[in-house]
Amino acid sequence: MEDYTKAWEGQFNTSKVLNFTVEIETITSEKSIFRISNDHIIINQPFSTEKKVIDIFIGENLSFIGEFNSDKTTINGFIKSGYFFYHINIIKKNTNTYTGNWNAFIVDELKSKAFYLSIENGAKENYEAYPIFGDNRFTGTWCANFKKNETIISFTDFKTGFNFKGQLGESKIALDIYLTDKLVTQIELTPSKEEWKIGAFKTNTITKTPKSLNDGWKIATSKNINTNLLREMEDAINTNSLENTHSVLIAQKGKLIYENYFSGYTSTIPHDMRSASKSISSAMVGIAIDQNMIVDENEKLFNFLPEKYKTTTDTLKKQISIHSLLTMSSGLDAIDFGIESDSYATEDNYQQQQDITKYILEAPMLYKPNLHANYGSANPYLLGVIVDSVVSEPLELFMDRTLFQKLNISNYIIQSDGHGAPYFGGGMYLTPRDMLKFGQLYLSEGKWKNERIVSKKWVKKSFNNYHVLENTQDKNGYGYLWWHKTYTINGQIINSIEARGAGGQYIFVIPKFKSVVVITSSNFKNGKFQQPEKILEDYILPSLLN
Repeated sequence: MEDYTKAWEGQFNTSKVLNFTVEIETITSEKSIFRISNDHIIINQPFSTEKKVIDIFIGENLSFIGEFNSDKTTINGFIKSGYFFYHINIIKKNTNTYTGNWNAFIVDELKSKAFYLSIENGAKENYEAYPIFGDNRFTGTWCANFKKNETIISFTDFKTGFNFKGQLGESKIALDIYLTDKLVTQIELTPSKEEWKIGAFKTNTITKTPKSLNDGWKIATSKNINTNLLREMEDAINTNSLENTHSVLIAQKGKLIYENYFSGYTSTIPHDMRSASKSISSAMVGIAIDQNMIVDENEKLFNFLPEKYKTTTDTLKKQISIHSLLTMSSGLDAIDFGIESDSYATEDNYQQQQDITKYILEAPMLYKPNLHANYGSANPYLLGVIVDSVVSEPLELFMDRTLFQKLNISNYIIQSDGHGAPYFGGGMYLTPRDMLKFGQLYLSEGKWKNERIVSKKWVKKSFNNYHVLENTQDKNGYGYLWWHKTYTINGQIINSIEARGAGGQYIFVIPKFKSVVVITSSNFKNGKFQQPEKILEDYILPSLLN
């Protein structure tokens, strides 16, 4: 294997190789066929149509769950592949057939067909393989289970669920990509001779003038915004002074007034929100309370846990409430960053466990609940366990029906916890326009298009400033999984309530200007993950003060 530990490169034969058609065909009143296909594969899976919820096991790491809408014109559901719940609308085509599209690697068409493979020697005989796309708008693969049997290598991307198998030749690798056991495509790889060319690739779809896309957003041109400042911002992004910025959107008074995408990103590409989706987790808790599934946020965590997790004798742990988890003040030794010692239940630690809930609950208590707040993703993870315990349907369908459908959001992905349930600790993918909708929902006190989705009471509670996050550099105030920050612009104090995610994923809710701002980025390793705050402070807020 030593001779193959190097960089390899090849090309997909088509830019749509990882885009699939999904079809449901009714054969009889009791039997239907679920089909996934592209130019290379067809997966047919028979299933019964007797139950309201369609739940289909297709193969290893691949399944579908969905249900009909009220008039049976659409099946709203999820393809579960690897760690992802890919939301998909399968729309009625004729009497017997429903069809939809699944973009497994998020983009509808790769801007570069280049494909790279790095084979590395981890330690001794432990090898690893990393497939990398020339079009980097997909956030990458999480590969594991590398195996070698004579001249055959194999590994799995457990993020998307795709499998890879390679035949080692003297000067090439014939690499096959599979969905379950079905061959999707083949690539011939040869040793790389040049530096890899990886990028998002500029497109002709970039525009700062919002377009009407029939997605619920009304478009307006604000006469009160300083466009010169926004042009300066665009120049700084395009010259990489504000590096790795992917999108900037501004809504004011319920209308989209500015929209711009950079480095090949577009309005149709769902963006990895990372921990900014924690604020969506908070909304789901609020919806469960609004629907009387939970009495209120003062209920205790241990009231909702399966019996096998209730064995603790720690009286402090038994005091942890939903409020404690929403405000990062559980007191558990579950602190993700910013402290000198190593915390027990950090996100990196618990995500490696077979039983995440058990591992987190075994963390020592550092404080009495509700006294000290320290940012840690274990807290919202436990909120997901709570909400999952009170809903009568699969949690992902509950989230879709009670929130996303009402916001007219269909192009999105929910990351799972690795054990089949939506992960409330962060990791959803939404388009920037849909991220903006979620911010607008909260600015409008729980309403979208005059429809009540979240109670006004819950929004108010969510935006309260309960604690200072002690492990953050800025000592930010914190609500129910919403950050607080104060900006001073030309002597004016401007308060912002923010959903934040690693790498620079931000939803800013700014009541003073009746505005919502979304900025997405990919500053994961350069320390500039708070760059959107600089963009807001230097360009957007001054332009709104005009």
